[in-house]
Amino acid sequence: MSKTDQNLMDAFAGESQANRKYLAFAKQAEKEGFKQVAKLFRAAAEAETVHAHAHLRNAGKIGSTADNLKEAIGGETYEYTKMYPQMIEDAKAEGKDAVAKYFDMVNKVEEVHANLYSKVAADPANAPEVDYYICPICGYTHEGPCDKCPICGAAGKVFYTVG
Repeated sequence: MSKTDQNLMDAFAGESQANRKYLAFAKQAEKEGFKQVAKLFRAAAEAETVHAHAHLRNAGKIGSTADNLKEAIGGETYEYTKMYPQMIEDAKAEGKDAVAKYFDMVNKVEEVHANLYSKVAADPANAPEVDYYICPICGYTHEGPCDKCPICGAAGKVFYTVG
């Protein structure tokens, strides 16, 4: 990988992290009643998304939908088979049981994501038309509404949709 290609991927990672961080900061500002500050954080987050997408595009990392699904399946599979299991063990070894439990929930959700991607990868043109419901506690993703999160136990009524 050339230095420029590495720089593009490093910049993509930084801009992506800034986006998520600024959105978290916006939620906190909203909670504290600082609506204008929250608006600024959200605006900056959107700008960071513009940058991140441009870096990814310039790095040649956006392919066909079939290629992107394959990439997504690979990434999610790596997370639930390698990355999070090691993080769970590390947290346990350090006596951080709450973090280990949290990582375990996330690990289970990543497997769900891999399975959802695999399901549509088989025939993207005929992917079922459903809304995806997200658990706000653990991120579990479900096709259509559900009564209760099978990962963390949250009530289905707190899920939000992504359509």
